[in-house]
Amino acid sequence: MKVKLNALWRLMRFDRPIGILLLLWPTLWALWIAGEGRPSVKNVLIFCSGVVLMRAAGCIMNDVADRDFDPHVERTRCRPLVSGELTVRQALFTFTVVMLLAFGLVLMTNALTIKLAFFGAVLASTYPFFKRWTHFPQVVLGLAFGWGIPMAFAAQTGQLASIAWLILLINVIWSVIYDTLYAMVDRDDDILIGLKSTAILFGRFDLLILRILKTLMIALLVLVGLLLQFSWPWFVGVAVAAALFAQQQYQVRERSREACFKAFLDNNRVGMAVWVGLLATYLIR
Repeated sequence: MKVKLNALWRLMRFDRPIGILLLLWPTLWALWIAGEGRPSVKNVLIFCSGVVLMRAAGCIMNDVADRDFDPHVERTRCRPLVSGELTVRQALFTFTVVMLLAFGLVLMTNALTIKLAFFGAVLASTYPFFKRWTHFPQVVLGLAFGWGIPMAFAAQTGQLASIAWLILLINVIWSVIYDTLYAMVDRDDDILIGLKSTAILFGRFDLLILRILKTLMIALLVLVGLLLQFSWPWFVGVAVAAALFAQQQYQVRERSREACFKAFLDNNRVGMAVWVGLLATYLIR
């Protein structure tokens, strides 16, 4: 039993919380902006719990989708479905339980949020398969990881403001940034086994395109601050995020696997910097 629980823990990536954090930051941005600095405690608890559950569900489906590819990738060859610690049936049963728990949370919100949740469930269930068909699975990942943004606005305000879609766009761009760095770790293996990614598509222009995407994301974050008439802490947070992006670019200049993975992990600090700036903005109002 202890061995099974450990395998389930790793299947849902609870041993690697970075994915939870990368979902959490934009969800918190959305909740605080939708609630004008005072989101309901109920919604904060629902969405923070939902982030944990939906990230777990996405990881389970990712391992189910990639079970025939993972043995050929250095980073993934010890995953529970590859090692035989868990069966596909056990993984799918766990996925169903996790999705039902997440849906139970959504039922405590409102009708618009529930409607949006169905599309979120489709994204969470299908995004791992897109790397077989397109070089832009990172875009689908960004939509899946960011769908909590319009849901947070719907739960908090009962409607979908235009700023919600701008924040979702920012999250999609950010997801392409950090997941391209992640895909650069596996690029050689993915080419051999026929999987697709932005890291492969960008090729030798990867660092240039990442620089452009990072610049675009920072510009859009500044635009959010201007549209919402935020004060100086927001722009300080965005400036810190820009500095962290610059540091990442320097780290990955040689494209080593270790440096790319470290830069990917560093995106947690990017999300945190924006969040701290947002929180401080509302605290001094």
